Amino acid sequence: MERKPDYEKVILVGCHTDEDDQRFEYSMEELESLTETANGEVLASVTQKRERVHPSTYIGKGKVEELAALQEEMEADIIIFNDELSPSQVRNLSADLNARIIDRTQLILDIFAQRARSKEGKLQVELAQLQYLLPRLSGQGVQLSRLGGGIGTRGPGETKLESDRRHIRRRIDDIKTQLSVIVQHRDRYRERRKKNKAFQIALVGYTNAGKSTIFNRLSEADSYEENQLFATLDPMTRKLILPSGFISLVTDTVGFIQDLPTTLIAAFRSTLEEVKEADLLLHVVDMSNPDYYQHEQTVNKLIEDLENDKIPQLTVYNKRDLRHPDFVPTARTETIQISAFEEEDRNELKRKIEQMILGMMEHYHVEVPSTEGKLLSQLKNETILRELTFNEEKELYVCKGYYLEDHQISGPLKKFTV
Repeated sequence: MERKPDYEKVILVGCHTDEDDQRFEYSMEELESLTETANGEVLASVTQKRERVHPSTYIGKGKVEELAALQEEMEADIIIFNDELSPSQVRNLSADLNARIIDRTQLILDIFAQRARSKEGKLQVELAQLQYLLPRLSGQGVQLSRLGGGIGTRGPGETKLESDRRHIRRRIDDIKTQLSVIVQHRDRYRERRKKNKAFQIALVGYTNAGKSTIFNRLSEADSYEENQLFATLDPMTRKLILPSGFISLVTDTVGFIQDLPTTLIAAFRSTLEEVKEADLLLHVVDMSNPDYYQHEQTVNKLIEDLENDKIPQLTVYNKRDLRHPDFVPTARTETIQISAFEEEDRNELKRKIEQMILGMMEHYHVEVPSTEGKLLSQLKNETILRELTFNEEKELYVCKGYYLEDHQISGPLKKFTV
């Protein structure tokens, strides 16, 4: 298959320090997947085993010379390093290598920039890129045009670098102001949802675990689903109707990843706020991935960092049909194994969700007059209705089921409780 003209030629570089061999291999494979997601074609991988990363050039001097010769021979456009490089490492490597130098963080930021659809997503990516760029400006002749921020006119005697820095700082302040307005809007929307007390479910998981596929199949939504890293960036919320007719809201969130850049965790904190408001987390794990255990741990660690570890959690082991031979469920939470493409598995997942919600509810037994049509319809959608019969003598509906104690329906229910 001939190479697409818009693909850039890439050499990957990794420094193998104290982690075990398999972990290092997986991390290099992930770097390759990230590169392909960003429209790069990997020509070669260069790795070096060292006790620690070289402070000035990441890999040793001899390896840098070897890399320079390989880049020359293969005519690579970009060299991507598997860790975050310090500003001085980037400067030193740029002096020896005749190609653009990018680290893992920049690569992830670049993919996020491609994937962002909403205004908020785009602003958050730009903010993370600028915060990353600021300390690395000197010596690279960085072009801001890639970030969509043209430099304004310069005063006499002002160097380009100082002007770039001033421009970036101003743009960072401007983005933060815009984001705070968006966050306020979302908070108000969230407050409204809270007042209406819809039961909220958030899908979380490692990137490419199948969250969007599950989200689309459960809610009949049209979120972007693709076998790619970071296919979803902007959170989406849709209605999910459970077998009993109970209506809840389900939100698809951005995928987590090992060594997620700190600038991104800060920038996407508001996106991940959706997780904080959830009543139930569905933690999706790809059981076909050989590194599934590490992925599961990464997500749990991030959930803990965001202080969401008290929220009830259901671990959904996905891609059952492609299950890895060494797979063993390790979650300490409730678990289920499914294939998101199998209808019976999806129905089983809905039943499991409903069963977990039931455990958080209170039982009710009410007699409702036939004139209370609105309340009857609410009981069908906003509670889990288990029994509904009509008593002809009394002309009353006898209803039994379960409701969420802090839902606004609890008031009318008390009024008609038997």
